[in-house]
Amino acid sequence: MKTLTRRVARLAGLTVGLVGLFLAVTASPGAATPSVGFSSQPLGRGTLASHGSLPLRQGMDVVAVKVTLTPGGSSGWHSHPGGGITIVVQGEVTVYAAAGKDDDEQEGRCVITRYTKGQAFIERPGEVVDAVNTGATDTIMVVTFPGVPVGGPSRIDHDNPRTCGI
Repeated sequence: MKTLTRRVARLAGLTVGLVGLFLAVTASPGAATPSVGFSSQPLGRGTLASHGSLPLRQGMDVVAVKVTLTPGGSSGWHSHPGGGITIVVQGEVTVYAAAGKDDDEQEGRCVITRYTKGQAFIERPGEVVDAVNTGATDTIMVVTFPGVPVGGPSRIDHDNPRTCGI
């Protein structure tokens, strides 16, 4: 009789376990909390086309801007204290970056990179660049500047470093 009771108990336990597993696997998740009074409008989206990363520090400002460059327009030589993440929404932009001296102690050099609609790129903190619209239409970019001193400028103007011939 003891053996029969044990078998029945095991069978009952196994049945309850299988039913519980079935319910857990087939149960649908609860509905997400709906938003109220919220909207989101994408300003731009781009695939990262440059290398590098940005150091982010808590307690700094993050600034987002929309930049428009007319054909032939230029940003002027500048840098950003915390760097920048740029998405080209329309048109094209050629970025001239003054790379300074290389490991062989040669004079400063210039790195020239062209970005088009749908591409994104990073400007590193302190990197001195000039962004020029080399296309035939307005260039529109959405730029986020992390690591800006609280209440401070997101852009620092520089003299032409004379490394890019522009």
